[in-house]
Amino acid sequence: MLPWQGKHRDRSRGFPSGWGWGGEIISGARSLECAIVLHRRPAEQTCQRGHGNPGNPDTGYASKVEVSTPSVVEVDLGHTAMLPCSFFILPDSNITYVYWSYIPRSSRTKVYSWVQGKVFVDDSPYVGRVSMDDTFTLAITQTTLQDARVFVCQVGAGSLGVGENRTELRVYKAPEPPEIHANEAGISVGTRESQEIAECVVRNSFPGPNITWLKDGHRLHPEDDKVKIMDTRTQEASGLFTARSRLLAHVPRQDRHAYFQCQAHYLLAGGDRQAQSPKVQVHIFYPTENVSLAIDAPRPQVKEGDHVALRCQGDGNPPPEYSFFRVQNNTATGEEEEQELSGKADKGVLSLGKVHKENTGHYRCKGLDLDTMETLTADAELVVNYIEGLKVTKESPEPVLEGHNLTLTCEARGSRPLAFHWHKDKKGKALGSGQQLQLSNIMREAAGNYICEVTMPGVQGLSRNKQVLVVVYGKPQVSVEKPGVPVQENELVTLTCTALAQPEPSITWSANGTVQNRTENYSVVSNLTVQVTSKLMRSGINCTATNYLGVVTHHVHLERRMTPTTPTTTAPAGNATAEQKPQESKGVIIVAVIVCILVLAVLGAVLYFLHKKGKIPCGRTGKQDITKPDARKDEVVVEVKSDKLPEEAGLLQATNGDQKPAGDQGEKYIDLRH
Repeated sequence: MLPWQGKHRDRSRGFPSGWGWGGEIISGARSLECAIVLHRRPAEQTCQRGHGNPGNPDTGYASKVEVSTPSVVEVDLGHTAMLPCSFFILPDSNITYVYWSYIPRSSRTKVYSWVQGKVFVDDSPYVGRVSMDDTFTLAITQTTLQDARVFVCQVGAGSLGVGENRTELRVYKAPEPPEIHANEAGISVGTRESQEIAECVVRNSFPGPNITWLKDGHRLHPEDDKVKIMDTRTQEASGLFTARSRLLAHVPRQDRHAYFQCQAHYLLAGGDRQAQSPKVQVHIFYPTENVSLAIDAPRPQVKEGDHVALRCQGDGNPPPEYSFFRVQNNTATGEEEEQELSGKADKGVLSLGKVHKENTGHYRCKGLDLDTMETLTADAELVVNYIEGLKVTKESPEPVLEGHNLTLTCEARGSRPLAFHWHKDKKGKALGSGQQLQLSNIMREAAGNYICEVTMPGVQGLSRNKQVLVVVYGKPQVSVEKPGVPVQENELVTLTCTALAQPEPSITWSANGTVQNRTENYSVVSNLTVQVTSKLMRSGINCTATNYLGVVTHHVHLERRMTPTTPTTTAPAGNATAEQKPQESKGVIIVAVIVCILVLAVLGAVLYFLHKKGKIPCGRTGKQDITKPDARKDEVVVEVKSDKLPEEAGLLQATNGDQKPAGDQGEKYIDLRH
């Protein structure tokens, strides 16, 4: 250890003799340097030297007590402040007391004392809030604004004298977020004096904050008569400060979209802080300099049926009063004539509704600025595209006959050049383009609806169509698919004959029966119901279709069916079909079984009756075979009637034209003798 360096104090036992710890003394003319343990903001704290009594110059050491404290200690309101105090004395010397006091004005008030190892808390506003550790650092809890004052640390060392130093305690309070209030009434561009744009308020700060202004993020500075900033600061009863700032300026129309905000600058322990207010816009009034008129439509090229509106817009604030006119030239004078349009414009928009070609023309909008009383105008042209006069004609003698030629012509007018397209039926394929459609060697299959669709290239959604019915005249056509129809004699059969032709043909049959006709899609369908006879099976039946262009006969051949017991329906031949009705239904078999059971029951009853009368002897020698032919007197006949329904029998009688006797209508007999 160098001879002028002090010794560290033992913290467990008061202060022994020697140097105070934490610094050094330099002899002779060298200056005193100290190193202090700092509590807050080391860069701003300096070492202060206190004053003491002179010592012995022969020792080579300083002859006074040196006390070091930070010049400034900072703390946030309500937090704990730590005020350190360090001192330097000669070796083998002791201190006798340490006093902490504060200076309210000119006098001092003790706060805390250490005397010969004993601690005393003096009667002051700090009772209950102060304490001191073994390094003589003063701690103040729950700091208030009144704690922002100067504190003194005084150290006494007996004959060595007394040393002291001062520390300024600074207390900080962060303000509430800045409040900004824009001028709700708005400001006018045309005024000469500066007008208030907004006011900023920053409340409850300690010490008082400073306020600056920003426009679109850039700092505003006072500038002659263009920008003025007026600041005021008020200390409330609580001791906190409230700052207010008003921004006044001349605002051009270019600032109508600008954002303004204020910024608070304040101190806290550890450095400067900033807080910004929300951004606000100011309602700026400026005159109208330009007016524009636009056509609001679903698409650039307007067509009939579109909803169209006129939109007039001025660049002033408030906007001007709008009025709309239709401009036409007077053919007599050659001057323009304005016809004001009826209807109320909503925010500069006038609806024309669904437009037609008559709405095509020259339109004008006028904007009246109520501030300057100046009227500005703007013009626009409205063109409504249309297609009209659509018709389709047939250039051919009527009627159109098979094998002839046909020309279809489509005509229409429009506001722009038109395009023509041809289709057959609604979903048919495209047949061609152009105003004319040529049909050569036309056949009956070409009959139908031909559609001419007219469009206007460059105008989306504008199209019209017209259809024409083409009827092709020719002799009847009867299709043949099979040569004959399988039937059975005495059956009822229904034949169908279909003939296609224009003009509509008539159908006749070569056989008598019930005939029903109907028309379907330019064809005639005829149904013939007839009973099959042997004559018809030999000759067949003819279906004849006739119109004034020709006669066509279709022959239906009747073939004998090989399986008469199985009810079948005859297959169609061409467009001729046969529907056959069997004489007996499937229920005949069931009825026959029941009848047989009844017959056996009756037979058993008869045999039992004869046995009781003694007609049939019992025993081995008296047995007789009732099935033998010679027992003619005992023969039994059982009658079984057909199950043919009376309605069916009557239908057959009415159809055939002959009537069977009652005893011959399907009766059958079972002879039990054989």
